Amino acid sequence: MGSAERTLTFMVFATIGLSILAFLAILVATGVGVRDFSGGIWPTVFLLPLIGLPIGLVLMMVLLVINIRKRLRDARGSR
Repeated sequence: MGSAERTLTFMVFATIGLSILAFLAILVATGVGVRDFSGGIWPTVFLLPLIGLPIGLVLMMVLLVINIRKRLRDARGSR
C-alpha cells in the first residue's frame, strides 16, 4: 500500500471515528440529563456527524476506486 493510500485510509477512519464519538457524546449527554445544547462546544458536536459521515463516505469511495484501479493495473501487467 502506497503512502497516499495509507494517508487516505487514516483520513477515512479519523473522520468516521470522530463522527461516531460525537454522536455517542450526544447520546450520553442526553442520558445524563443535559437539555441545553445551544452553548459551549455542543453546536460543534452536533455538526460533526452531519459533516463528517458524508465526507468519510466519499473518502471511502475514493479509496475503493483507487484500490480497484490498482488491482486492475496489476492484473493486466502480470499477463
